Amino acid sequence: MSVESFDPVQSASDATVDVTEAAIAHFRTQLQKNATARAVRLSVKQSGCTGYMYVVDLVPEANADDVHLALGEGVELLVDRGSVPIVKGTRIDYVTEGVNRQLQFLNPNAKDHCGCGESFNVN
Repeated sequence: MSVESFDPVQSASDATVDVTEAAIAHFRTQLQKNATARAVRLSVKQSGCTGYMYVVDLVPEANADDVHLALGEGVELLVDRGSVPIVKGTRIDYVTEGVNRQLQFLNPNAKDHCGCGESFNVN
């Protein structure tokens, strides 16, 4: 008989989000510009005409229930535990389209997006 340990933080983070090298580089640059920020925090909030909106903040410390994802080279992504079911499987990229640069969220759970692209629905 064997005994296995269960770490809820590690298990929750195993497949939470995937972050491209371009997005990691963008996060690193933003953290270097902000003297008080130690990590990037991803959450969702109810907003817009469709349902949810991504919120990305530079934060000085994690909340007690955040899922921690070390992205390398000093970049840590914190995911709000309540947002995990909505963002699980999301790929975060940093893309250039013409003269615009922005984070792009490729979320397999998103079923609908509003016309302006600001909000999404998972139902």
